[in-house]
Amino acid sequence: VQLQASGGGLVQPGGSLRLSCAASGFTLDDYAIGWLRQAPGKEREWVSCISSSGGTTYYVDSVKGRFTISRDTARNTVYLQMNSLKPEDTAVYYCNAARGLRNYWGQGTQVTVSS
Repeated sequence: VQLQASGGGLVQPGGSLRLSCAASGFTLDDYAIGWLRQAPGKEREWVSCISSSGGTTYYVDSVKGRFTISRDTARNTVYLQMNSLKPEDTAVYYCNAARGLRNYWGQGTQVTVSS
């Protein structure tokens, strides 16, 4: 069972990145998926979540209108499309899969927004 986050990198302000959270050994569609981030010196915060059905999504106010979370069932992957990136989006991003008492974490992927 493994959850792997990828897609981070260095991007200029106003740019875009797409983060991927891929699962092996279990089906992501059965789990609620969340993206969290942690910037240096700050607490980890929830960025976005999507329900197991995909019918409900959540975004923290600071990313509303810029980030979109989505599922790709065929690829057993959840994406976080990040547009209009700002320097304050710089952080390590983590994905989490939760279902009842089961809780899996991917390793972080670094996103740096800088000119």
